[in-house]
Amino acid sequence: MKKIIWIPLFCLLFLTACSMKSPYEQDIFAMDTFINLKVWDNEEAMSAVAAQINAYDASLSVTRDDSEVFKLNQDGRAELSEKTAQLLRQAIYFSEKTEGAFDPTVYPLVKAWGFSSGQNSVPDEAALTPLLNYVGTENISLSGRSVTLSEGTQLDFGAIAKGYAAERCKELLEEKGVETAILSLGGNVQTIGSKPDGTEWVIGIADPQEPSSAIAQLRFTGSLALVTSGSYQRYFEEEGIRYHHILDPATGRPVENGLASVTVIADSGTMADAYSTALFVMGMEQAVQFWRQEQNFEAIFILEDSRIFATQGAAAILRGCEFTEIK
Repeated sequence: MKKIIWIPLFCLLFLTACSMKSPYEQDIFAMDTFINLKVWDNEEAMSAVAAQINAYDASLSVTRDDSEVFKLNQDGRAELSEKTAQLLRQAIYFSEKTEGAFDPTVYPLVKAWGFSSGQNSVPDEAALTPLLNYVGTENISLSGRSVTLSEGTQLDFGAIAKGYAAERCKELLEEKGVETAILSLGGNVQTIGSKPDGTEWVIGIADPQEPSSAIAQLRFTGSLALVTSGSYQRYFEEEGIRYHHILDPATGRPVENGLASVTVIADSGTMADAYSTALFVMGMEQAVQFWRQEQNFEAIFILEDSRIFATQGAAAILRGCEFTEIK
């Protein structure tokens, strides 16, 4: 008997209440997740952010038949809006940077496993193997805003879109003079500025064994993007075996490397989102090598046996747990 379980991404990170005057707050459902917006001193700016997120949802959804991405996937070619073309350029860049560990062309695989429709099942190897020919950014031809996909190739921005939206919303808020805000886009957390009372932001990292509870906290001041990818976020069970939604673009199958979650901390929400998936796919050893090479983000790795490892910058702000620091 097949058991389907979906843990909403908003359960990933928990925002501790702030001991200061209340912010303007709004909850919306967009980009396939629950979103919480908190903006201090500027209600109009918060409404503008909500509108911008809904606009991204309308253009980037793989299931809405009026979205840019849906139409591109159906037709194989399109003239994109500048914002969607910009996101695609960044997705290609991060895919090349991670040697395909992050890949925006995995949608044929996502569909094969039923993660887009909710009709989950394990595809047989004969059906899965041919789909790998459609995966890889070499199947994308992008010139300006004009894009053509190789036959069979389809895009899915699910592993980067929320981080991109959060980063653009941060820019919008700063343009409107907002000095303090925190945005939670289904577990993608973006802070803007520091809290008016000078206290730290406190962000909880979900326990992969008990996702409704925090296993650790991050405490810091200032603007940062934090994104977690975990095998517990969305999965299904078939014949007693669990299959999660993070697929290896090289094999077409859920990643199995001992990791339960990866949290990436960076200045860029787009980078943090793409890299959280990429590092999970890489596995911890290769991911640590990548961190040492790049030196422009920090990461926290939680293993299936609940051991926690944190890079130097992440270790400096990690609280409430035992962990091993990576140098």
